[in-house]
Amino acid sequence: MSASILFDQSRLKAYDGLMRLCGFAGRSEEWQQAMWQEFLMDRKLYDAFVYYLENHALPDFPKCGEYSLTDCYVWQIEQDNLRMDTGKNTAACNKEDMVLRSFMMMADMLRDPETYGKKLSDWKGMDQTM
Repeated sequence: MSASILFDQSRLKAYDGLMRLCGFAGRSEEWQQAMWQEFLMDRKLYDAFVYYLENHALPDFPKCGEYSLTDCYVWQIEQDNLRMDTGKNTAACNKEDMVLRSFMMMADMLRDPETYGKKLSDWKGMDQTM
């Protein structure tokens, strides 16, 4: 008699989603592995990524102080606008990369809230969540 093996494919789906998103964003395999490690170390960040994959929208969690993933994404958009010197978010921007950078920024922020909190609070364009 063989035992039934229960296999949760949710992590495989999340990893596949990360691989695809990194491919669209032009991210290296090393960067992808670093991001995956961040997800494995922080369940809330992982759950937020799964939410993003299922809903194509950033959730309001996790938060670091008063800042959310959406705040990180808005900051990434502004940084992209500065790099491209356009002053606006164009169709040519890589939104997948900005989403990934937002998740990495939140991971970094959760490790070093003071540095990132100062960076974001000093930025005039930040829409802080409560």
